[in-house]
Amino acid sequence: MHRPHPAEAEVAEELAAVRPALLSRYAAELPGARAAVLSRLWRALTHEPLPWITGRDPGRDGLTLRLRDGRRLHGPAPDPYATAAYVTVVRLDDVDYDHPARLMTDLAVPHCVDFAAELGHSVASLALSRAGQPGPADHPEEWPAVDWEWEQRIVDGHPYHPNCRSRPGFSVAEQLAYGPEHRSPVELGMLPVRAGECLVTGVWPDELRDGERLLLPVHPWQAVHVLKRTCEEKITAHPLMSLRTLAVPGGPHVKTALSARLTSSVRDISVYSIGLSATLSSFAESLAARTDGLLHVTRTLGAATADSPDLATVLRESPQTYASTERGERVVPVAALATTALPESPAWLADFTRLTLTVGLRLLELGVALEAHGQNLLVVLSATGAPLRLVYRDLADIRVSPARLARRGIPVPDLSGRIVTDDVVTLRRKLFGSLVAGALAGTAGSRAALRGALETAVSDLPRTPDLVALVEEPLPTKALTLMRMSPGMPGDQWAMLPNPLRGQAR
Repeated sequence: MHRPHPAEAEVAEELAAVRPALLSRYAAELPGARAAVLSRLWRALTHEPLPWITGRDPGRDGLTLRLRDGRRLHGPAPDPYATAAYVTVVRLDDVDYDHPARLMTDLAVPHCVDFAAELGHSVASLALSRAGQPGPADHPEEWPAVDWEWEQRIVDGHPYHPNCRSRPGFSVAEQLAYGPEHRSPVELGMLPVRAGECLVTGVWPDELRDGERLLLPVHPWQAVHVLKRTCEEKITAHPLMSLRTLAVPGGPHVKTALSARLTSSVRDISVYSIGLSATLSSFAESLAARTDGLLHVTRTLGAATADSPDLATVLRESPQTYASTERGERVVPVAALATTALPESPAWLADFTRLTLTVGLRLLELGVALEAHGQNLLVVLSATGAPLRLVYRDLADIRVSPARLARRGIPVPDLSGRIVTDDVVTLRRKLFGSLVAGALAGTAGSRAALRGALETAVSDLPRTPDLVALVEEPLPTKALTLMRMSPGMPGDQWAMLPNPLRGQAR
């Protein structure tokens, strides 16, 4: 208990060299970071279909997991929708564990070694992220004035992923320089590439051209570690919560390739997604027009790749385009709502839930399932904080049903590949898993709060087959830990959570 983990010691050693003033705060944040990651891991262990867990036995003092080899793992009664760090210790047979990486190592299950290393990095990086935050006296009471400041408020990363802050391959100096929560501007390199060697969709701006060459914005980490290139020309931008997407002051949001494993995935940009970007953008814009003004979709202005997922860029308009500054409106990423006082109001949470479900279910009925998690989904708030309408960004992982579109008389766009499906389960999982088990649950922060908001909201919605499935069936969520521990199985895997409106998952 409380022994420094090697990843924690490694970060401390690097921090002593590059930012020694943060060392004491970093050490003070480690216990809370361990509990935050352990709580996320406990959620996964208690609900995901991990093959080495054979049973789950609730008791008056918590929950006991039966492992395939006969051991028992005991911890508190789980709340799959909780965002607070409520798990500080779990017991494996007769041994207590307060560190998720050590627990995973001693579980000694298939593929645990790499995952345990990532958990160690997640704890250390989370403590570093928390240590770098301003104190209460330095934190202004006013709401942020620019879009990237909202994104930089999100310190803890994904509210449910145990690898919420895992950044393998990033030194401490690079985390401080590029992590949005550390609030440093980033110099994007401009890499010249012959236009004839690029796939371009949309309109590539003149200011990013040099004669017959395109200037592709490149993240500095990518330039050094992957491309092994230096860029003489640069532009200053501010990292958003995804780290690889940055806001250019007065300009677009720039999504860059970043071939590092952050949380779950390697963050490159596929040639496939570049090829579909213009078609998807135009289609989404026309579909948003069918929501009576409740939804805007940020337009893809241009996208380009030098025929490589490691060298590609997408330019999107800023979500701030859809707020009226004259009326005092602001656009807030849903993941940042937890940094405000708004979700503490049950009435506000119910109004927000009603708005998001109205839009999400309407689009699903038409034939599009949004991946509406807290990073992709933003809300336009009035000057008084009332939720008015939504903004959605990043269309790369939506799902489109040609059959549903055809039933509604909507022209089917020229799309192909994984984005196209008529499978009802796939469509519902995409929306419900991201919006309800993700954005709404993360904003509510507990099963009780989520249940109250859903009960109020669904009573006002049309009782479509999709709504019936939402209120009566177990709630899907991505099995993020199972996915990280199944290296030979690409694609999404799922867990079924107890429906907050009903009893336990069937």
